[in-house]
Amino acid sequence: MITRQDYLLREDITFLNHGSFGACPKELLQEQRRWIEQLEQQPVLYFRELMHQMQKARTVLADYVGTKASNLVYITNSTFGVNVAAHAIAQLLQPGDEILSNDHEYGACNRAWNAHAVSKGAIYVQQHIPIPVPNSSDLLELLWSGVTPKTRVLFLSHITSPTGVQLPVAELCKRARENDIITIVDGSHSPGHIPLDLSTLGCDIYTANCHKWMCTPKGSAFLWARDQWLERMKPLVVSWGSDIPTTKDGYFVDEQEFLGTRDHSPFLTVPYAIEWMRRNSWESVQNRCRELTQQGVKMLCSIGGVRSISVAGQDPLLQLGTVMLPDNTDTDAMKTWLYDERCIEVVVHRWLDAPILRFSVHAHTSESDIRALVGAVQEYLDNGISA
Repeated sequence: MITRQDYLLREDITFLNHGSFGACPKELLQEQRRWIEQLEQQPVLYFRELMHQMQKARTVLADYVGTKASNLVYITNSTFGVNVAAHAIAQLLQPGDEILSNDHEYGACNRAWNAHAVSKGAIYVQQHIPIPVPNSSDLLELLWSGVTPKTRVLFLSHITSPTGVQLPVAELCKRARENDIITIVDGSHSPGHIPLDLSTLGCDIYTANCHKWMCTPKGSAFLWARDQWLERMKPLVVSWGSDIPTTKDGYFVDEQEFLGTRDHSPFLTVPYAIEWMRRNSWESVQNRCRELTQQGVKMLCSIGGVRSISVAGQDPLLQLGTVMLPDNTDTDAMKTWLYDERCIEVVVHRWLDAPILRFSVHAHTSESDIRALVGAVQEYLDNGISA
């Protein structure tokens, strides 16, 4: 059984923010160190063999997410992947074409679309999702109602970062495909967190982090594209890849992964991490985390003025627990107090003027961590504490 002792997390901190950057176990850090040392022992040989090693690493990850290795490349983070996608899609858009998104998306990705597409005349439409968030069927219709005759692209998160809500991605991708709308999904919070099968999801382009819920070293993520998109995915960084054109899938891999000298150890550690998850009965780990998340949401919502962010309750599959705080909560002050006075690392912020608390549950989280959070929130709200 994985416990907090398997991580380097500080003992004095109640760490309930795994969702932001993840936390890498000692065992996986040791594997990463092995690759780093192998590089330094014979750097030239390391890079000579690197393409073969990366191919092996791609194959293992591709099998894990239900696709072919030729359709997937390693990148440093999903925001980078969104930039690659936006850069590629922008070349196909005409002034006035619309990119439909929503107002629960990650800010860095919004900026990517503004830089690559809006600057060339496209229109970035952010469909409003109210808080509390509607149930899945109503949310599906709400998001789809933003489609117009000018909609060319649908961009959305699999799980939203600011609000921790799972969007009805598969259903939206199905409708989009039927209407010749390109679909790009930011799955930053998906691998290792919820079931992911790219062969059935139905999107055109998908990008996601491994370093969050899969616990791999920081800087390990992937970008996936359907066959018909492989040649269109032009690189943001031009290196030697363009000098090794082979097939269309070879072009995609060469251009996106062969970016010159950089640290490949996070990518090469991913296969070991997938085996580590299997050895540790990952489904059991997830089930325990989901139960603890639901317990935490229920306990927080028993505090006066605290409500669930979803009218139908938090999705039981998620390890992100999100609640709304009383309307007059000073979220900055509360976050500062929770950390400075109670040593609790958790997300507290305002989104669409709603005061939100988002906590993460992972293998290292204990019931005492949840009780500490609930007790501190109760204390802060009951006493009107100001940081």
